[in-house]
Amino acid sequence: MTLIKSISGIRGTIGGTVGDNLTPVDAVKFASAYGSWLKNETNKDHPIVVVGRDARISGPMIQQLVMNSLVGLGIHVIDLGLSTTPTVEIAVPLEKADGGIILTASHNPKQWNALKLLNDKGEFLNAENGKKILDIAENDEYVFAEVDDLGSITINDTYIDKHIEEVLNLSLVDAELVSKSGFKVVVDAVNSTGGIAIPGLLKKMGVETIELYCEPNGHFPHNPEPLKEHLTDLSELVVKEKADMGITVDPDVDRLAFMSENGEMFGEEYTLVACADFVLGKTGGNTVSNLSSSRALRDVTQKHNGNYEASAVGEVNVVELMKANNAVIGGEGNGGIIYPESHYGRDSLVGVALFLTHLAEKKCSVSELRDSYPSYFMSKNKIQLTPDLDVDAILKGFHSKYVSEEVSTVDGVKVDFADCWVHLRKSNTEPIIRIYTEALSQEKADSLAEDTIVTLKEIAGI
Repeated sequence: MTLIKSISGIRGTIGGTVGDNLTPVDAVKFASAYGSWLKNETNKDHPIVVVGRDARISGPMIQQLVMNSLVGLGIHVIDLGLSTTPTVEIAVPLEKADGGIILTASHNPKQWNALKLLNDKGEFLNAENGKKILDIAENDEYVFAEVDDLGSITINDTYIDKHIEEVLNLSLVDAELVSKSGFKVVVDAVNSTGGIAIPGLLKKMGVETIELYCEPNGHFPHNPEPLKEHLTDLSELVVKEKADMGITVDPDVDRLAFMSENGEMFGEEYTLVACADFVLGKTGGNTVSNLSSSRALRDVTQKHNGNYEASAVGEVNVVELMKANNAVIGGEGNGGIIYPESHYGRDSLVGVALFLTHLAEKKCSVSELRDSYPSYFMSKNKIQLTPDLDVDAILKGFHSKYVSEEVSTVDGVKVDFADCWVHLRKSNTEPIIRIYTEALSQEKADSLAEDTIVTLKEIAGI
């Protein structure tokens, strides 16, 4: 059980003691810090903040605490209720709001929740502003409104529908073509708000939709991270129903993974690759993903004569580099699609619509589409941190060992070999070191990961 305070928000487990977990006191404290920062930034007595949540069991409690803390500061709240991360992101500018808060712990299990913080563009805060909020919380620098100046709460539960319409209106999305293709799709939304949004979008596109775990009750039927080992039920149902594909999202609907008609994973890394291939084929342009993402995006981008760049891990870093690089699409290899024509945030609804249009145009199966892309294989591992583990020294030691190779220290340490790579970094959201490897075969990727773990233990003396 832990409480993680970072520039992107606050994340922790429900229950326990103040300061060690995400207790009601901590929720109030950090909501108040965000609200205080927003009032300082905007110089407004009554800023407007959009608040939405995923379907976690703790969501209603945390949302009431957060919203009423903002009301106590004189802030007007627009309550979206059950929502998704990208839905809140698009709602902020549409409502001309000054900021937004999403209550979700993304792919973490049900005992976790978090406050994700947005600016007036509906984008995640940068490091500088995130630090200001942490400082306000650390010093309890809040000035609450007097009774005649309290804020208000306005309920608006229309935004998932508005989000769907925004996606359908994107220039490259062709719902009519998708409808004519007669697709049959199984959706696993891990009993969160993707169970509202994804079937809603599919039905509007004329797709026959079979819902698996789409009741937004917060009782996750399996580990909510959309990885192969957690999706056996989806795989079995896709094959049983003779569906064209499976779709799965995480609890807040910013990570997207596909399953082929044979029940095999399309590959979470290839969600972005396929969508980028479609967009680049129509518009040309540049792409961005993070250092832990597959080389396949680079290959596809170069095929379309575009420029690929890699950022530090973290959505705010990807977005910053996308803007600098004039990227037409980008994201993260964990299934996060960022499509600037819509907004600068990972959005599974956008990804689904682009992918289905691509598939309808190609007139091929999902497995055939996957086979058309460069074949790389990844291994994702982690080492649990302990108090006596000097992470910086370990990473420095690893860097020194491979100083003759192509090494990046933009975010942790990434070593690029001729036909494979390894990336080590300290997680921003969990007390672990993440170890990502990629190679031309799964065996090679796994072997590289195992060798890396051995090397790290040698460096650490364990």
